[in-house]
Amino acid sequence: MTTLKKVAYSVGSLGASLPTQTFNTYVIFFYVDHLKLPASWVALLWLFYGIWNAINDPLFGYFSDRTKSRLGRRIPYIIFGTIPLALVFFLIWSPPSTLTTNISLFIYLTGIVFLFDTFYTLVILNWTALYPEMYTTLKERTFVSVLRQIFGMVGIIGGIALAPLVYGSLGWKGMGILFSAITAVSIFISLAGSKENKEIKREPLNILPALKFTLFNNSFITYVLYSLLVQFTFVLIMATTPFYVKYALKLGEVENSLLLLSCFLVAFLSFFPWSKVTNRYGARFVAAASTISFAISLIFTYFVSSLYAGIIAFAFIGIGLGGIIIILDVLLAQIVDEDRLKTGVRREGMYFGANALFIRLGISLQGLILGLVLSRTGYNPELTVQPFLAITGIRLLMSAIPIIALLISLFFIYRYPLHGEKLKTLERQLKEEELVIEVK
Repeated sequence: MTTLKKVAYSVGSLGASLPTQTFNTYVIFFYVDHLKLPASWVALLWLFYGIWNAINDPLFGYFSDRTKSRLGRRIPYIIFGTIPLALVFFLIWSPPSTLTTNISLFIYLTGIVFLFDTFYTLVILNWTALYPEMYTTLKERTFVSVLRQIFGMVGIIGGIALAPLVYGSLGWKGMGILFSAITAVSIFISLAGSKENKEIKREPLNILPALKFTLFNNSFITYVLYSLLVQFTFVLIMATTPFYVKYALKLGEVENSLLLLSCFLVAFLSFFPWSKVTNRYGARFVAAASTISFAISLIFTYFVSSLYAGIIAFAFIGIGLGGIIIILDVLLAQIVDEDRLKTGVRREGMYFGANALFIRLGISLQGLILGLVLSRTGYNPELTVQPFLAITGIRLLMSAIPIIALLISLFFIYRYPLHGEKLKTLERQLKEEELVIEVK
């Protein structure tokens, strides 16, 4: 596949990251701090949201693996799901003015959150599942992963760092329109670099055996628990940041953007060093090293009290974050390869679906914990100055709680088995199999 097609496919990462990062970071802030929906109600909603994700992600992945059409297994979902995804994302930020009670607003938010997650899963799960099928070597996967993360970082910067400036100037509805359009265009561009092997063997198992075979894969279990914890850490920090900047640092929207820009700029600059380290020392090493760096950097956020100290602290966060962003898909692609040798079929949809389940559980856990901490520490959106206990709770959400999650994640990545000689054997077997196919 040409470099241009690799770039085109990778543009889809902008459409994958922009809406979900905006959603994860600002939806609670928008509905709790701006629209005054009780934080405890949002915590309850995120609990139900986690249950829905326990159903839809692996289920959609399973059906994707079994899909038969002239357009392939994955691409039809991308083509027909992108416009509904963009529309629902817009509706998140433009609730009808007729919703004048908390109950009506809560019902609206519940319905729109479930719809957004459904269409996001249908589109992005299938787009992501193309990655290990189209790119098979560590060098090629690392290169495409870097391309994907470059466009993904643009989406992260737009959805997290620049969003306050956008909704500050265009309003929340204006932001929804702009970001929805960017999402749809970037995903459609990715189709120009997407290609499926339509002759590939499909999922032969029924859903329960297929799910059991996936979830009891030791490599996948260690990876996905690591991934859950680091994803939980990331979304918790991003969702807490607007509260942290406004109430703990007593700064505004511009300063919020400056802090996040310093983080993501450093993360972006770290992509290429981390990719070189990956090629030399392996994906598992980079996962552990970047996680340790991430955890250490979070200590400083508890003590920050000024803009300049905050910029420095967030820049240090970006170092470890860059390595984590690059390495997650590389690790999962290795697991798909291992499963391919065991089962004789490629089951990217099931693995990426099951992985998405755990990612969404991390997001749900983040919403639940954020809502509970805010409500239990005396946070009140009607106050311009929060009580000392509420500010302490916000600082703990930025430091101690995510640090604990990262330390636990190190245990699971240490147990990840695909490294060293075992990984070399796996790569050799895959290469031998490809040579046999070429001869045939």
